[in-house]
Amino acid sequence: MAGATRTITINAPVEKVFDIITNYDRYPEFLPEVKKITTGKRQGNTVEVHYEVDVVKRIRYSIRVTEERPKRMSWTFIEGEVMKDNKGSWTLEPEGEGKTRATYNVEMALGALIPKAIINTLTETQLPKMLDAFKRRAEST
Repeated sequence: MAGATRTITINAPVEKVFDIITNYDRYPEFLPEVKKITTGKRQGNTVEVHYEVDVVKRIRYSIRVTEERPKRMSWTFIEGEVMKDNKGSWTLEPEGEGKTRATYNVEMALGALIPKAIINTLTETQLPKMLDAFKRRAEST
């Protein structure tokens, strides 16, 4: 399973960053690869999130998210096209002066017929762009 971990500093408090990353329905506003997103069944601090993303090709998948306000959000894979597994987390730590240290971790397994170059594009190119988009969103709203 391919994986990646990245950490960034966001000039916004932990609570605000948490609100941005758990407001799933707003992702298409600032993440161009997210074409459609819907939230499903919610039980306590767990919610099903259904994605349609366009990364080299259009892919649909669903994850089960567990929210641990305000410091952590993690997910596990439910089902998807092309994808065999997808799990990860956001961990948020206050850095003082209203800043947040945000660590994003993802592990993903795609089908056997998916070229390794696509997996590398997801982790090496798309991941930094996505983190920058979350940073800009949190710092500008």
